[in-house]
Amino acid sequence: MSKAFTKESDGEDEDDLPEDVGGLPISAKNYMTPQGFARLREELDALMRKERPEVVKVVTWAAGNGDRSENGDYIYGKKRLREIDRRVRYLSKRLANAEVVDAAKRPKTDQVFFGATVTYANAKGDERTIKIVGVDEVELDKGHVSWISPIAKALLRAEEGDVVKMRTPAGVEEIEIVKVTYA
Repeated sequence: MSKAFTKESDGEDEDDLPEDVGGLPISAKNYMTPQGFARLREELDALMRKERPEVVKVVTWAAGNGDRSENGDYIYGKKRLREIDRRVRYLSKRLANAEVVDAAKRPKTDQVFFGATVTYANAKGDERTIKIVGVDEVELDKGHVSWISPIAKALLRAEEGDVVKMRTPAGVEEIEIVKVTYA
């Protein structure tokens, strides 16, 4: 077959990536907190209104300078435009498929659902607090874990005082739910 009829990728085309690139299983909904949705929306707006137009100006200026093959501003600018456009496509898809869940509007309950802040204790008595958020909002240093993470899956639908089993690399660990809050 002629090379003209084959599609070769340089690895930079987002459309070649599988649908679960963001950590979501293919059939799962993209749950988000209102804060996470707003943060992604702000990033998309900043890319479209500020960063992309600035890069386009530089590329236009560099293209007008003549020989583009050795023009660093042009080459880097085009590469940066591809990166920005790829991120814009990704954010647009994530926001379009997002299902915003406001945990503050949930009726008071001791049961763990999406958006809950959960304090739990392991067998040694060590307590940890996590917040269950969407896959695009994960910040481990703040204790924000994805709703599809093993710890969240173990905790979901359990109530304060319940002891649940969580599968870890070291084996099955039992953890007790100490407190459930919705902020």
